[in-house]
Amino acid sequence: MASVVLRRMMAANLSSINRINTSYNNARGFAAAVGTDIVDSCPEVRLSKARSWDEGVSSKFSTTPLSQIFKGRKVVVFGLPGAFTGVCSAQHVPSYKNNAEKFKAKGVHSLVCVAVNDPYVMNGWAEKLNAKEDIDFYGDFDGSFNKSLDLGLDLSSALLGHRSQRWSAYVVDGKIQAFNVEKVPSEFNVSGGDVMLGQI
Repeated sequence: MASVVLRRMMAANLSSINRINTSYNNARGFAAAVGTDIVDSCPEVRLSKARSWDEGVSSKFSTTPLSQIFKGRKVVVFGLPGAFTGVCSAQHVPSYKNNAEKFKAKGVHSLVCVAVNDPYVMNGWAEKLNAKEDIDFYGDFDGSFNKSLDLGLDLSSALLGHRSQRWSAYVVDGKIQAFNVEKVPSEFNVSGGDVMLGQI
């Protein structure tokens, strides 16, 4: 049902969203693209690593600068509309969790999941999926990270408010080497772990 709602909601807006170049699996029409330096594009943005409320208090609600996540490292990052939602839980996260060892074998230092949620919800979701050992979960609590990359999306029709596109990127030393965005967030064709493995 959620998938049907999202498809209907997006139908009126598809003309304003550029289609995926399937030959190269590169997203077109977004501020982010192959060659974009994520850190330079979002200089003031910080993400909040998944944690319990008590951990948040003890850390004085600290946040993480993007340079700490991406600079000098090989990172696969994927963004999704929200924790505890259908495709995100059943397909998107598992596609990376189940391929974690293969990514390591390719020299990837970390797998990063970002959603427009607070870090406490992200923590509960990561624990439910048994994925914290393989993936670093971060909350883009105010949506600024996705907005800076032009990946924000209004999903109010599905009662989700302002969220993000479903996307993935391979980032080396802060620069995007491969970048994929689904046509609509209810789809799961180009942003999964299997596709990304083939791009590294």
